[in-house]
Amino acid sequence: MRRERVVVLALDGVYPFELGIPSRILGAADGSYEILTCSVDGRPVRTNADFGVTVEHGPEALASADTVVIAPVAPAHLADEVADDVLAALALIRPGTRIVSICTGAFVLAAAGLLDGRRATTHWQVADRFRRMFPRVDLDPDVLFVDDHPFLTSAGAASGVDICLHLVRKDHGSRLANSVARRCVVPPFRDGGQAQYIEQPVPEQGAASTAATRAWALERLDEPLTLTDLSGHARMSQRTFARRFRDEVGLSPGRWLIQQRVVRARHLLESSDLTVDQIAGRVGFATGASLRQHLSAAIGVSPQAYRRTFQTAR
Repeated sequence: MRRERVVVLALDGVYPFELGIPSRILGAADGSYEILTCSVDGRPVRTNADFGVTVEHGPEALASADTVVIAPVAPAHLADEVADDVLAALALIRPGTRIVSICTGAFVLAAAGLLDGRRATTHWQVADRFRRMFPRVDLDPDVLFVDDHPFLTSAGAASGVDICLHLVRKDHGSRLANSVARRCVVPPFRDGGQAQYIEQPVPEQGAASTAATRAWALERLDEPLTLTDLSGHARMSQRTFARRFRDEVGLSPGRWLIQQRVVRARHLLESSDLTVDQIAGRVGFATGASLRQHLSAAIGVSPQAYRRTFQTAR
C-alpha cells in the first residue's frame, strides 16, 4: 500500500511540541504515512524554546508532499506579509495538495492569500488580531478545527492532535483513527469548541460541577431529557445549572445533548447494521429525519454517506 507523504514545514519561532504532533499521531497509523520535516532553506530552525531543531530536508520536500502541515510559531513571529523565502517554499507545493495548519500556522496561509474567501480557525487568543490582518478570511474562533478542503486549519496545541486524528479518520476510517488515539492515550475526538478553554472568571469556591450530571445524561441519551431533568439531577436551579454548564463545557445543555447524540449515532453508523430509524431511537432523536438533519448540520453528510465512508469490516 502506498504511503501518504506528509511534509511538515518548520519556520523560525516554531513551537517544538506542535512541530512533533504530526509525526507522533500520523506515525502511529500502522505505516500509512511517511512524515518528513523541512525548513525553507534546509538549515536548522530556531524554536521559541531555548534550543534549535535540525531538520533533514529543505523546501524541495514540499514538491513531493501529498499533505503539507504548517507548524505554528510564537506570536512575535507573526506578520501580515510572508517572507520571500517562505513564499518561495510554498510555491513548490503542487496544486491540489492538502494543506493543514496548526494554531498560528493559519497566519502563514492567510498572509499568502490561500485562505481568502474560505472558512478557517486559529487560536482564540489571536483571533481578533487575525481578523484585523485578514478580513477576507471567514474566521470561526469557536471550533477546534475547520476542514475546508484542501485547506484544514486548527486551533491551539491539542487541536493539532484533533486535526491529525481527523486526517486518519478521513483517509483510513474510524477503526484506525480510534486505534491511533488509544496508542497515544488521547480521545478520538473532543466535545465542544474553543469556548471551553477561553479565560473566564473562576467559579465561586464550592460551586458544584455539572460533570456528574453529564455522565448521568450520557447513559440516558435515548430518553427525552430536558433542562428540568438535568438541573433536577444536579440539584440546581435551571438558571444556575445552565450558566455553570456553559462555563464548564462551552455549550448550552441543549446543544451539548444534540452533540452527544450525534457522536453516539456516528459510532452506531460505524459499528452496526442498525437502520437510520433504529439508530435515531437509540440516541434520542425522535425520527430518522431528525437524525439526518442533525448529522448533516454537524458534519455535512447524510447517515448513508457517513456509513459508506467510515463503517469498518467486522
